[in-house]
Amino acid sequence: QVQLVESGGGLVQAGGSLRLSCAASGGTFSNYAMGWFRQAPGKEREFVARIWRNSLPYYADAVKGRFTISRDNAKKTVFLQMNSLKPEDTANYFCAAAKRTVAGTAEYEYDFWGQGTQVIVSS
Repeated sequence: QVQLVESGGGLVQAGGSLRLSCAASGGTFSNYAMGWFRQAPGKEREFVARIWRNSLPYYADAVKGRFTISRDNAKKTVFLQMNSLKPEDTANYFCAAAKRTVAGTAEYEYDFWGQGTQVIVSS
C-alpha cells in the first residue's frame, strides 16, 4: 500500500507562486507514474499534470506554461511548481500514484490518492 501526503498549499495573490510537494511511503515510488489533480468548489475533480517513471511530463491546457511537475525518486517525492497563479486555480490539489510506469489523465488510471492540499488564489 502506498501513502501519499501533500503539502505546500496556502493563500497567494494572483500572479504569485506556490510549490506543492507530495511525499510517498510504501511501494516502489520510482516505478510509479504520478499525477496531480484538482477540485474547485462545486466542480468535478480535474487533471492538472502527470509525470511518468522516465520523468516525461504532460499538462492540462489550463496550466501549460505556468505549472511544472517534477519528481525526486531518491526522496520519493513529486512536486508541482505553480507560477503566474490565477484565481481560477483555486482548488484542493490532490496527488495520485499509478501502479505502472505510464498513466494518462483519467482518475481511474491512478490507484492511490492523497488527502489534498488547499490552494487559494486571491484577485
